[in-house]
Amino acid sequence: MKLCMGAVTAGQLRQSFARGKTIHKYNRVELIDPHNNRIATDGLEIGRSYIFHYPFVTTPCFLIDLGEPIRENLILKTENDGEYTWTGGVGPNNSIVAFAAICAHRMTHPAKSVSFINYRHGTINYQDKNHHSRKGSNLIYCCSERSVYDVKRGAQVVGGPAPQPLTTVLLDYDQENNKLYAAGTSGGELYDRFFADFTQRLQLEYRVIKVDRLATGSTMAVPIEEFSKTRMTC
Repeated sequence: MKLCMGAVTAGQLRQSFARGKTIHKYNRVELIDPHNNRIATDGLEIGRSYIFHYPFVTTPCFLIDLGEPIRENLILKTENDGEYTWTGGVGPNNSIVAFAAICAHRMTHPAKSVSFINYRHGTINYQDKNHHSRKGSNLIYCCSERSVYDVKRGAQVVGGPAPQPLTTVLLDYDQENNKLYAAGTSGGELYDRFFADFTQRLQLEYRVIKVDRLATGSTMAVPIEEFSKTRMTC
């Protein structure tokens, strides 16, 4: 199964980043649970990662409640030097974040059979970009080529060959109704490459013809252990 391989291609989205356009608005889509109820922010388990699909029906994302306020104004860069600002978490405690679950190196991503990329809430050992041994927590670790992303700093790369942070999924929090919505992305997108490399498998896995169909209405968020049958750790 082709989960860890990728080809270097350049599509229209990648070209737009060279012009500095790194914020992308898509449909405003409500996050719901497996029972078709709204995702209650107090119902998210701290440190547990959830998978939902956005901005397309076949593109997986991580939803994580870090359990502490994350208020940042970090200037991050895409592979093509497009700058964007990451402003931290949302929700009643500013602790909820979301990122595309597609590794920026070879587009490793969670599939229903197996996931080689996973969130680690507790402390783990890893090698930084200079191959020095480090310890850290709140990290997304990709086992295919050992890229490591710091979730508390906008999923910026702290280890491995990934050339840019994970794409940020922009969340809207409706305080009055305690609802979460996905409303767009910021940073470098990899969707053109993703569809070029995985269309056939995505069609079979999601039982769709048009794998780049935009999500509308609502998108279901489920714990990753319920989405992927096997989760590889390394």
